[in-house]
Parts: sequence; structure tokens; C-alpha cells
Amino acid sequence: MRLALSGVEHLPGFDASTGWLNSEPLTDEELRGKVVLVDFWTYTCINWLRTLGHVRAWAEKYADEGLIVVGVHTPEFPFERDADNVREAAQDLSVEYPIALDPDYGVWEAFSNRYWPAVYIADAEGRIRHHQFGEGAYEECERIIQQLLREAGRDDVADDLVSVAEEGFEAQADWPNLETSETYLGSAQARDFADRPPDRLELNEWTLAGDWTVEPGASVLSEGGGRIAFRFHARDVHLVLRAREPDASVPFRVLLEGAPPGPAHGVDVDEDGRGTLVRPRLYQLIRQPGSISDRTCEISFDAPGVEAYAFTFG
Repeated sequence: MRLALSGVEHLPGFDASTGWLNSEPLTDEELRGKVVLVDFWTYTCINWLRTLGHVRAWAEKYADEGLIVVGVHTPEFPFERDADNVREAAQDLSVEYPIALDPDYGVWEAFSNRYWPAVYIADAEGRIRHHQFGEGAYEECERIIQQLLREAGRDDVADDLVSVAEEGFEAQADWPNLETSETYLGSAQARDFADRPPDRLELNEWTLAGDWTVEPGASVLSEGGGRIAFRFHARDVHLVLRAREPDASVPFRVLLEGAPPGPAHGVDVDEDGRGTLVRPRLYQLIRQPGSISDRTCEISFDAPGVEAYAFTFG
């Protein structure tokens, strides 16, 4: 089996992390002799969320065989630097393996990493023998885990592969119908904004209605009643949201083609399209059953202080 190398040849360790969840700090001594899978993640990333079921299953299946899974949480958005937010997300997502907190990108740089998600697999001697950037290649990664465990002296490693229930955020994207890509709503990275009504948007364009301020990292609603509309082609629509006021709860409403989404509602809204922004995270607004076509999603907010960071699709 071919083993793909990364730019870093040996496991650099986690000394640059600022803290740990689910574990005491893991030292080089504790990792010696173990096969180590390092998973770089940030909790609002839909691409990482779609890999989580496999990483979680590997951590559970191979723990007694000598595999250690370490999730390195390196934030994309400012609120993901907050350890309490990461802790709540890990609990909600059932991430129970050790997590190294990396708000300053120290571990990220030690690995010369540039991607979410990114998996690095090191053998029992600490040599990085494989990496996977982005989604997919699950069977290849698991076969490499099995091979490295056998090289480390575990002859009883089972040859079967994990079976993952693909539900909620962890469901794989509908790749054949995915024609809309991740779109940021802050001025530093925004693209495809159109200053026209929702019913005149072209595919992959978005617009704002109401009193919004477009800051470098996000579009921020100054008064209640603001709306965001996006013309998309995908099964799923997600939006990264945060309420500017601590502990605020902001109701929102989602419409699909001007009507409640009904059976096309996402996990964070009901059939009438109603949901509530409570914590800073990724919200699933739409999951369409059946055939996929160009459609317009509108989200309206009852209160000010909403920060909208990025749309993602699946």
C-alpha cells in the first residue's frame, strides 16, 4: 500500500497548544510507541463535520489496539478562539478523544498545515506516514491505520472497516448536485454580492436587505428586520452565525422560494422555517429531499446584533 508523505516527516508534538480538552496534555513520551492520528478541525467547518463520523469511529474502534486520535482545534472565526465555545461544540458533537487547543496557530505551523480538515497519521516511531487534506479517502486512511498498527506489533487488528451513520451535519454532500461553493459575507473575502431584490438574483449571488454593516469578517445587522437572500444550487444550505450580545437569543425565519421550507427544512429550523440563534456556530437551514434545482433561500432576523459569517453548502 502506498503511503503519502507530508512536508513534515516526524510528528512535531503539541507543545504550542494553549490547553487541552478531554485529556491531560499528551507528551512525546506518552505518544512514543503509539500510532497517532492528528485531525485538524474548526467546529463551524462543514467539510470537517462531514469527516467526523469516521474519525470518531476510528478513535473508538482502534483505541485498544494502540491508536491515539488527537483533534487539533485551530479556529477560523474569532469566536472559535474561545475555549468554552470549543468545549460546548465538542460536547454537542460527541468529540470525546483528546483535543489540543490551538488558537494561536502554533501547532498548525509546526505541522506546516494549511487545510481544514487535515489528517496526519504517524507510525509508532513518530514518522508521519500519511496525510489526507479535505474530505474523502476514508477507506484508504483506515487501511493505513490498520497497517501501521500491525507494523507496531498488533497482529489481532481486524480487517473490516467502520460503518458510519450519515445524519445531520455528518451526512456526505450531494456532490453531483453541488454547484454553489462556500461564500464569505465579510468585506475581506466576500464575492458575488448583488445589489438587487431576491427575486432577481442570479445563481450563486446573494444580497442584504435592511440596516447591515459589512465588516471585514462578517455582515452585522444593526436593526431588527434584516434579511439575507442567496440563490443557490445544492441539497443543503448552512450559515455560520453569532449574536453580538452575550447570551442573546435571536429568532429567525427561513423561506425557500418565498415559502416555508416544509420537508426541506434543515436540522436547525422547523417546517415553518423558524429557528433561533443561541450560540455561535454553523446552522443548517435547508436540506432538500428529491430533485435539486436553482432556488432562493431567504433568512430574516427579528433582532439586531446578528453576525453572519459564511454560507456553506452540501
